[in-house]
Amino acid sequence: MDARDLNRHFTRRSFLATAAASASLSGASNLFGNPGGTSTKPDPALERLGAVALAEAKKQGASYADLRIGRFRIQFSGYRLSPQRGSNITDEVPFVTDRNNYGFGVRVILNGQWGFAASPLVTPEEIARITREAVMVAKANSAAQRQPVQLAPTKAYVDRWTSAFDKDPFSVPMDEKLELIHSAALSIKKDPKVFSAFGALGFQSEDKYFASSEGSSIQQYVVRVYPLLSAVAVDFQKGLSRTRNYSVEPQLAGWEAIPKANLGENAPRIRAEVLEHLAAPPVSPGKKDLVLLPSHLFLTIHESIGHSTELDRALGFEANFAGTSFLTTEKLGKFSFGSELVNVFGDRTNDRGLATVKYDDDGVLTTKFPIIEKGVFKHYQTIRDQAHLIGETESRGCCYADSWSSVPFQRMPNVWLAPGPSTVTPDDLISGVDDGILIEGNGSFSIDQQRYNFQFGGDAFWEIKGGKKRGMLSRVAYQAKTTDFWHACDGIAGPSYWQQFGAPNDGKGEPEQINAVSHGCSPSRFRQINVLLTD
Repeated sequence: MDARDLNRHFTRRSFLATAAASASLSGASNLFGNPGGTSTKPDPALERLGAVALAEAKKQGASYADLRIGRFRIQFSGYRLSPQRGSNITDEVPFVTDRNNYGFGVRVILNGQWGFAASPLVTPEEIARITREAVMVAKANSAAQRQPVQLAPTKAYVDRWTSAFDKDPFSVPMDEKLELIHSAALSIKKDPKVFSAFGALGFQSEDKYFASSEGSSIQQYVVRVYPLLSAVAVDFQKGLSRTRNYSVEPQLAGWEAIPKANLGENAPRIRAEVLEHLAAPPVSPGKKDLVLLPSHLFLTIHESIGHSTELDRALGFEANFAGTSFLTTEKLGKFSFGSELVNVFGDRTNDRGLATVKYDDDGVLTTKFPIIEKGVFKHYQTIRDQAHLIGETESRGCCYADSWSSVPFQRMPNVWLAPGPSTVTPDDLISGVDDGILIEGNGSFSIDQQRYNFQFGGDAFWEIKGGKKRGMLSRVAYQAKTTDFWHACDGIAGPSYWQQFGAPNDGKGEPEQINAVSHGCSPSRFRQINVLLTD
């Protein structure tokens, strides 16, 4: 076969594979249609496909099997306004991406070991073939087996669940979305000192079906939204640039969350604040008290608490992507993590949380559970095949795969800091600070491979002097050890000020998987944290 024949061979094979996957995707709407319906049971067609995998796995001698069929969609649209190089003309560039993928994955346990295989072609024949392939993988894995897989028990569930939303964002015309963002970006760009303006609307949906050999049959549909506005101001004479973002809560919701975000109304404020940030004096470094708003503190929670309390990190099973954890297993139940005010929960049930679902990808009913109680580390995030490793008998419901083609593993739930007493306000926190900084929004950060030593920036900084909020500062970051930082927490505002922020694109694993996760808190005060002057 010469090079031309080889090229034709692979081109034809690629074409056939693409055509088969496209045909399969076109059938996804028949299986996953009517997400807003009232049925409480999975689609019978999905259940029939699940039965194929379970019957084949049993025939091949597997002791456990599950099938996940999934359709995933990500849409991202918006505008970027910035000047042409060497010109005063502003380019107004719209962008739209809309990605869909659809397929299935099968897991089996054979000879005490996992096997997994997946395919984008969702047909009974392909499901049976892929199940046999998963069995072959399990047989190969068993040759290197150290200990057999142990699954914590779970109940069997037959259910259909849809996240709460009023209007499916994918049904809104693209012209309407682009016009909304274009108008807000134009408002930000009105001042010539604003170098660029950026606005975007992000939407995610997950249609998933899960069937297990233990009797579960679960269909779920989840919709997430995440709007964003951003401005960059530049002083060319001084060689300075500063940013300011409008931080909007990304959340489990529909299109109705977008009007509530008031993007157009907040655009002039972002324009004014990015210019104030550009002119703001640099911080004087040293030990200072910090009052951190939820749009900022969520990231510190995520990095220092969320990742450090993942059991696979603590055991050293996860190390290549973002390291392990200083919270090794002998610390469980007795380690002093922070002050008595610090109460942190893992929660995949809370309203609007990005990681909220009714069942995880092990088929476990999700819950809320304590991670830190009165400053003491109490529980890790776990999944079914981890629980026995720390002497527990049930999963915390933290199993997730970002695609039908990905192996499910332990992922972070929504992790949140409980609010303080209802009588405590943000002004109360500020009034108790003689020399400090109020920080909003997230910025650059770094944290070591054990989630212990960290440095965090932000998006906007205001000086606090004599218990009063003053003007903006610039070039601010703070540095601490995780446990020193959380022991320094001496004030948390009440439930009225609690907000959830988060990330729709948290990475973990190798090959990398992406998770969406929220972190809630009220404004909180931390005493005598080391503040740095950044470049």
